[in-house]
Amino acid sequence: MTMSAHRKTIAAAEFKARCLELLDEVARTREPIVVTKRGRAVARLAPLEPDVPVTLEGSVRYGGDIVEPTGEDWDADR
Repeated sequence: MTMSAHRKTIAAAEFKARCLELLDEVARTREPIVVTKRGRAVARLAPLEPDVPVTLEGSVRYGGDIVEPTGEDWDADR
C-alpha cells in the first residue's frame, strides 16, 4: 500500500488478499483507500458518513399485484 499526499492506494490483488483487514482499517481511521488495477484507479473504499442511513426503507415501490395473472397470452414451450 502506498500513500501520496494524504491518499492511500492499493493494488487490486493486494486488496483482494487483505479485504476484511482493510475494511476494518477504513472504519477505524475514517480514511479512504483507492484501489488500483495496472496502476489506474478503479475504486475507492470509503467510510459511510454518520448521517447516511443504512436502510432500504423507501427503496421499493409498489407496482401492482405480482401474483394474479396478467391476462396476456404466452407460450411456456418457447
